[in-house]
Amino acid sequence: MSDDVRNIVLGVIAAGISAALGWFTRTYLSRRRLRRKQAFFGLPESSESLLVVNRDPAATEPAVHRFDVFALLELAALIKDCGAHMQVVTQDMVAQGFGERTEFCVGGPGSNRRMVAHMAAMLPGVRVNVDPEPGPDRGAFQIGGERYRLEAGTTEYVLLARLTAGDRREARPAFLFCGQRAITNQAATRYLARHHEKLARKHGTSSFVLLLKVVNSQAYGPDVVELVGDVTRAATSPLPAPAPTARNSHRA
Repeated sequence: MSDDVRNIVLGVIAAGISAALGWFTRTYLSRRRLRRKQAFFGLPESSESLLVVNRDPAATEPAVHRFDVFALLELAALIKDCGAHMQVVTQDMVAQGFGERTEFCVGGPGSNRRMVAHMAAMLPGVRVNVDPEPGPDRGAFQIGGERYRLEAGTTEYVLLARLTAGDRREARPAFLFCGQRAITNQAATRYLARHHEKLARKHGTSSFVLLLKVVNSQAYGPDVVELVGDVTRAATSPLPAPAPTARNSHRA
């Protein structure tokens, strides 16, 4: 075998080894990324999940707001990427406990009974004003001692939460998207889709509650979202009891 032929053969072998190592590395990293994503969402291969749909409070007939439909599509893509299955149910038709299947619950307490139950059980530090009468506090969030008012189309807020039940390692999480308007629900699902890797690195599989602000939705839709802060401690701690009034505290 001449030197030229030997060099060609060695070059082909080296290229083959390099290609194989590159393929193996890409496959390994891709699978590791998928496993981390599945762990964060609680969606192992072929597992079942639940999409809880709210209703449009402005509609006379039971209906889902179009922005909430877009939010469900964002979540469906995440579930499919994990190789899991989903069942879509309306907010008044869920008849199961918490932690058996990964759950994605969309909509505030004014349009989603399931959200009301989750907030009462796991977010005692959050209050949402669902009074239908117009007023400055309509739709406002109270989280701990802070209040976040709704300015429709300009400044709107949404809670994005990942919650687990107790200390059960096998318990599946529930993701809550509790917004002041339907467009903020979509903004929260889009934020989760874009930042889930960063959130997984920071929080792992622990519970968290984030407050997001949707900026100028009338111009930018659900795309411009700012993280106000991590409000996990305030949201999961009971609100302090109101101070007694003078009449109640005074005894004759």
